[in-house]
Amino acid sequence: MPSHFKNANNFDNYHGDQPSKKYISKLREHIAAGALHNSVGRCDAPKCHPETRVAVQDEVVSWICDGDRDGMPKKTMWVTGPAGAGKTAIMGSVADTCQRKGILGATHFFSFSGLANRRSKQYLVPTLAHQLVQHKALYQVAEHVLSAVEHNPTVFEQSPKAQLDQLILGPLRACRDRPNLPEWPKVILIDGLDECEADQYLDTARSKAPLRSNDDNPTEILSMLKIAASNPDFPFRIVVASRPEHTIKLFFTDVAWFMTRELFLDRKYDPAADMALYLESKFANIRRQSHLPSSWPGPGVSKTLITNASGQFIYVATVGRIMEGSGVDPDQLLKQVLGLPGIAASTNVLAPLDALYTHILSSNPDSDAHLSILWLNLMFRERYLDSISGVLASALFVCLILESYPDQASHLFRNLHSLVSISTSGSLGPPYRLYHKSLVDFMQERSRSGTLYVEPKVVSEFLASRYLSVWKSKCSSVSIATGLNIFCRERPRQFSHRFGIKLFLRKFLFGKYRFQCLHFRELHSAERAPFIL
Repeated sequence: MPSHFKNANNFDNYHGDQPSKKYISKLREHIAAGALHNSVGRCDAPKCHPETRVAVQDEVVSWICDGDRDGMPKKTMWVTGPAGAGKTAIMGSVADTCQRKGILGATHFFSFSGLANRRSKQYLVPTLAHQLVQHKALYQVAEHVLSAVEHNPTVFEQSPKAQLDQLILGPLRACRDRPNLPEWPKVILIDGLDECEADQYLDTARSKAPLRSNDDNPTEILSMLKIAASNPDFPFRIVVASRPEHTIKLFFTDVAWFMTRELFLDRKYDPAADMALYLESKFANIRRQSHLPSSWPGPGVSKTLITNASGQFIYVATVGRIMEGSGVDPDQLLKQVLGLPGIAASTNVLAPLDALYTHILSSNPDSDAHLSILWLNLMFRERYLDSISGVLASALFVCLILESYPDQASHLFRNLHSLVSISTSGSLGPPYRLYHKSLVDFMQERSRSGTLYVEPKVVSEFLASRYLSVWKSKCSSVSIATGLNIFCRERPRQFSHRFGIKLFLRKFLFGKYRFQCLHFRELHSAERAPFIL
């Protein structure tokens, strides 16, 4: 088949052609747009505070630009460190720097709290390829990428390894006789690899298939990146950032050790000094906003907070958010944090963060605290309200399903602004989001959350009761309880999995009781409720 892009001698020439637009659109349909470093979905993502994390940023950017001069040049860098060490903020700032320098090829920021396509490996290669197509210096490569889409439209249903060969390596191979120009980009950045999740089977035909492990995905992606980095036609360096999860660490140390430079975020990069700069700026802002004296918060406070943080930037960032925007005296809030018990005596580096999370989650009265924690587990740990297609539940939908009375969400979350991004528009605002995955880690481990831990069964039972309540008030003729019992009896394994409730709602309610479902949807159409299950 002849290609529509053959003989196109620059990007602009074919970018405006009707055939090229068709295949660019086809490629765009299969990308995770929110995973780009400058996407709207990451507009509130963490970036390094000015003048902080300078040393580590400089080391990464220097390696990208001049790594070939090393005694033993490596094509891959692994930026790693514990939860809350600031990896995503560093990668976001490095991406901005590389873009300003004109050396950024593509980025992909995996995210546990984003849309499902930001957690799936299947969108990684198309997202990278789409960015390469958009790069003006890569017009020759772009021609062959779009030609590959033209010749094989089903490439997006193939494995990531096959996608890599057809959408990236193949086009680069086709340009091997054309010299790399100085303005070609130098690096591809991938952040949050440990947040890539396994795509589970959602069709009943495969209901007996074993559940896929999240550990398999990083290994598959890393194997694919190793193939790319080993290919002489692949001109880019690769920077991967993740927690030091066992499977990831094993790959870099045992499989790809010869091509990997590891950068561990430890005290070598002086996080204490960076935290001091951050807190100094944060305290100055709070003093201005709250009309506090210039001596506030007093000597030794920053040092205590930095010691408690144990190298975790998320700790001081959360303390900063606690004092901002709560409407409560920030001095009182700070004293509560400083007075949390058991921190100094603990040898567990997570103990201060756990104590901080426990303090925040317990700040509501007992009944409200229990319910708000239940909501958080349902929304973020189990993610029951995300649609089957992965679309995040809107704030309006969350309120529609979970609220027992109007504006209950605002009431329950009133003291959780340091943990959850909450729109001032309430239920009419964007989806609720966690600031950091470490809160999910805290809620998942009973040893860390202690008396605040909620059993998964309790969470699923609560959601079922809320659905029954909503349906009873809107569609009382439907025997939902009977349907739920049938579904649980026939598919016990599915229902025990976190997709079980979603499958029940999709296959039973929206099948057998489709008429009532449509009626329910119609009842709320005036409120534009996105019934996305």
